[in-house]
Amino acid sequence: MNVMALLGRGVVGTALLVLYGTSVTAQSPQVLTLGDAARLAASQGAGLEAAWRRVDAARARVQQQRADLLPEISGVLGEGERTFNTTSLGFDIKDPVTGLDFFSPIGEVRGPVRTWDARGTVRQNIMDLAAFARVRAAHGAAGASAAEASNASQQAAAAAAVAYVNALRADGQLAARETDSTLTAELVKLAHNQLAAGTGIALDVTRAEAQLSATHAQLIAARAGQERSRLQLQRVLGLPLGTPLTLADSLGDTPAAEAAPSADEATAAALTTRTDLRFMNVRVDAAKRQLTALRAERLPTISAFANQGRTGKNSGQLLNTYSWGVQLSVPVFDGLRREGRIAEQRSAVRELDARRRDVVQQASLEVREALLDVAATRAQVASAGERQILAERELAQARGRYAAGIAGNADVITALLGLNAARAQLVDARAAFHMARVAFARAQGIVTKMP
Repeated sequence: MNVMALLGRGVVGTALLVLYGTSVTAQSPQVLTLGDAARLAASQGAGLEAAWRRVDAARARVQQQRADLLPEISGVLGEGERTFNTTSLGFDIKDPVTGLDFFSPIGEVRGPVRTWDARGTVRQNIMDLAAFARVRAAHGAAGASAAEASNASQQAAAAAAVAYVNALRADGQLAARETDSTLTAELVKLAHNQLAAGTGIALDVTRAEAQLSATHAQLIAARAGQERSRLQLQRVLGLPLGTPLTLADSLGDTPAAEAAPSADEATAAALTTRTDLRFMNVRVDAAKRQLTALRAERLPTISAFANQGRTGKNSGQLLNTYSWGVQLSVPVFDGLRREGRIAEQRSAVRELDARRRDVVQQASLEVREALLDVAATRAQVASAGERQILAERELAQARGRYAAGIAGNADVITALLGLNAARAQLVDARAAFHMARVAFARAQGIVTKMP
């Protein structure tokens, strides 16, 4: 591939970028900082709607359980026919004159008798401690669902922060490859000029063009990587794919070193703010409430009932009837089914308590690891920056020697490759540092509070 073809591709690519930039500007790109991305994902990130719908379902179950504490009112209107055996009624009716039975002692089938009945019934639990306990358990389950949704929000915020840093890394890689492309194009131009002046050789031109081709391929890959990172960021933010975004931060924005909190202080803070630990605490409380509700089923219940209606052989001759009473129900024996449910729920409480202790240990581990990573990656950024400075100095010296005709461009290309690697290392080191910052914020449960 000759130089003109490469330059032609560069012109076309630049024109496309200009057109793309004009289109994006027309769509008013959304400007986001790292903290903005985390907060946006926490409020509308992918998958959060399902979590909040589960919260709505849990709250609806609270209303279902509360129904056991409210009166039940029903009405019945019926009409039908029946036959009956006189002995099944238990009446011993005799003729007051003759003293004989009105009905045969062995029974008689009478009817059919048509009856109408219109009746209303009211039932109210007066004392039902198990129902109260079930309502409290349902409230606990609803709280656990809300805590789970809050934890999902924090997880979405952390995922968005990671995607944001990946997008910054892709931007940094693209900028580095563009700089490499510019330097390589200058090297090709210098090689052609020296060949035309008779101070260079064709091998230098071929070597420079080969490096330009390789750099062009890297530039294409970097652009694709940038677009892919933007799509991933839009996905975790819950935005339509293709939404124009402008990242307000950059990998070079490295906060000044501050006195880091001790591991114990950071862990203590994390245990009060992490949503996953709060979620586990609420789950354990909800499981204990459910266990209390099961135990309360052993207690007696008291309820009152009343019904009143009119009944008769036809709708025109209905007589008023009623019944009322107070009922005491005492659970005696249910085949040990309740005891089995209590034992099962007690085991569930113990399991959740063990998982909560594991979450506490995991939180402590993540905080300590994040503190180590922040310190280590900050030092790596400084080391990678020094390497890039030295690589730039080496390239400048090699170009000077080549321009003076003292050496060929092999040293320049070697130095250029070294600078390429140094830039990539610095971009990776800065990205790792910001990832460590995100990991530390996530370990403390404060991703949405990042600037």
